[in-house]
Amino acid sequence: MLLRILSISLIFAFSFQLQAQTYTGQVADVNTRQPIPYATIEYAPDKGVIANDEGRFSFSDTIGMDSVYINCMGYERRGISPNSLSDSLILLKPKPIELTGVYLFDNPLTIEEIMGKTRENLDVNYRHVPLHQQFFLRESSRHSLHKFDIDIKKSTIQEIDKPLMDSIVSIVPRESAYYTETLGDFYRTKDAYKLRVTKAAELYDKSNDGSLEGLGERLEAIFKENVKPDSYLKFKSGIFSQKVQIDSIMEENEEAAEIEEEIKKPERSYFLSGRKHVLDDMIDQLFYQEDPKLDVFTKMNRYRFSLLGYTDIGNEGVYVVAFEPKRRADYKGRLFINIEDFGIMRIDFQNVKRLRNFNLFGITYRETAYKGTFSFSRVPDGPYALKFLEILIGREMGVDRPLKVVEKNKNVKGRRKQNELALDLTLLDRNFDKIEFVVFDTSRIDPAAFKAVKEDSTVRATYMPSYDPEFWKGYTIMEPNSAIREFKASDL
Repeated sequence: MLLRILSISLIFAFSFQLQAQTYTGQVADVNTRQPIPYATIEYAPDKGVIANDEGRFSFSDTIGMDSVYINCMGYERRGISPNSLSDSLILLKPKPIELTGVYLFDNPLTIEEIMGKTRENLDVNYRHVPLHQQFFLRESSRHSLHKFDIDIKKSTIQEIDKPLMDSIVSIVPRESAYYTETLGDFYRTKDAYKLRVTKAAELYDKSNDGSLEGLGERLEAIFKENVKPDSYLKFKSGIFSQKVQIDSIMEENEEAAEIEEEIKKPERSYFLSGRKHVLDDMIDQLFYQEDPKLDVFTKMNRYRFSLLGYTDIGNEGVYVVAFEPKRRADYKGRLFINIEDFGIMRIDFQNVKRLRNFNLFGITYRETAYKGTFSFSRVPDGPYALKFLEILIGREMGVDRPLKVVEKNKNVKGRRKQNELALDLTLLDRNFDKIEFVVFDTSRIDPAAFKAVKEDSTVRATYMPSYDPEFWKGYTIMEPNSAIREFKASDL
């Protein structure tokens, strides 16, 4: 009896060990040994992960796995044994795009015909049907404050002086980073989205928020002590001026305090709505939407298309089509179009000029970068659905202008001007936002199933001051890159 119990225990322990085993690796080019980003690692039928931008991947799954296959556009497919995966370097051989001799056609299509049929089939290939997608979403944001200076020209409020301005300048972080990782289920129809979060993490430096909050409270106290409730403020910056009642500012401060208290209540959280906003904005940017940012198909006459050749994605043949600006267009890149149904299975793109370039009265805003990759796969008995997305957005914002604030009070006898603050503000901030969205499984659902989905609006992300490799243990996600793995809050 004892021997039987011991045997069962050993079998159970061994099975658990197999289920919990994590496989890791890195994909690289055999010639250059440089990492290959976003390769697909398949470890079972319809199961797999996508490597990160450094070629790293990991997964925990043993059911039905006897081989692991690595696929990447432009490289030969490679199969390896799971036993050989132990943080190993997996080398892939480049596979050039074949220009001739691979696909035979009775009547080869011209590039104009290919693009025409692709556009004609957009509504069919990307039609809206209710879908359920299991996903992983990573948002990365990095800010770099290149210039920040406040030069006081005049101040009649004693506490608002150069030392205070210097403290403001010194306390604002010059470099900051914020990362969010979300694993969950995404349900969508043509007109609505629903989201259920399985697990989520936030990685940032809380001390930055605390120091700025303390500074804000200090400025608010100075403001309340030195201005009269029945006064009004006149703001002037260059040729612009605006009058604001003090009591309205007080009311706004009170409302802000009430909102802050509501946010702190445990039954409320804005994490879910924030992620839904990100996903909503992400879907709206796709090329087949009504007014997409990537306008390759809505403004085709602005682009020049050329057929580079043929290749395959999975087991399906695709046309490889390059596009570049012909007139006033913003992007260049490549399309990978299914030969059979003219569905776009992948698009790589990047901007060729600044997308926004606002500069007026000392205020500048520029969108310096918008590039990425969209990948799609066909849903069984349905249209194409997003499988992977990576977008990098670069922005630059600057201010270089004077600012004058004058307190006036018409109820005070004599001189209406009570206080005055005049300063020059100089600021230059650059930031890069990156979104990575990976779909592990997609299936169609009926409207009734969508309606039955219940969201948890109280869900919150787990705060981490530094990356914890144990947090996602047992879950399949996209591996973090070195910036995330090495992140640490300043107070650690």
